[in-house]
Amino acid sequence: MESRFISHNGKLIEEKDAVVSISSVEFSYGFGVYETIRVSHGVSQFLSEHLERLMHSAKVIGLEYPFTPESIEKSITELVKVNSADTCNLKILLIGAPKKEDADIYIMCLNPLFPDKKLYRDGARTTLYKYERALPQAKTLNMLMSYLAYREAKKTGAYDALLIANDGSVLEGTRTNFFCIQNKTIISPPEKRILSGVMRMAVKKCAKKEGYDFVERDIPVTSVGHFDGAFITSTSTKIMPLCSIGEQEIKIPDSLRELMQKFEVFLEDSRGKL
Repeated sequence: MESRFISHNGKLIEEKDAVVSISSVEFSYGFGVYETIRVSHGVSQFLSEHLERLMHSAKVIGLEYPFTPESIEKSITELVKVNSADTCNLKILLIGAPKKEDADIYIMCLNPLFPDKKLYRDGARTTLYKYERALPQAKTLNMLMSYLAYREAKKTGAYDALLIANDGSVLEGTRTNFFCIQNKTIISPPEKRILSGVMRMAVKKCAKKEGYDFVERDIPVTSVGHFDGAFITSTSTKIMPLCSIGEQEIKIPDSLRELMQKFEVFLEDSRGKL
């Protein structure tokens, strides 16, 4: 997909004209938040939930802005139409400024990410990286440590790195949420310690609908081998089963295979709304 236009503060401009000044202290210091939204068949998936989280992230770091969910949604609709972006990933960058009215919002269409189908069959490998984000419930532009963790994971051929807290608990991936599964119980790290992804919200709703229990509690990294299996979620991956966590090999249980199938139906039936 070739995306010629982006949206800047509600106006369509050519991508080559989209610039951020190198003198912007806010941008260079990471005073901004972002969201990634999947567009499928021209429909922005779970748009209201993504915009709600964007604004929650901004609130957590004290970033003020003049934009509304309605104005952002209008910009998205115009951008998808002008770029003929039937299937893509939308990236929203909300960058702060000394004055509320000077904040900037950029929206762009990116080529969608499609993980190798073999990963859904065989499972993905993950590495471990000791790091605990300071403001876990805010999706900020300050992603240096997550970037370094992800880079190290890719060097080993792993799909992602799982972040390990100081107390030894598994928190989340660098760009994914983490879960374990035992029989028909899904275990997630406590929401207050992680960035609760929109796909995590969808899994939680689907699981309860299909008779799975959903429990939040700390998951020591030393305990992951005691569960039936584990998986990660994100906008791009949906549910991705894991075959290893660090040096620990794990299996993909039938209950997880069943959940993956039911989740595909759930997403299809939801038509982009929770």
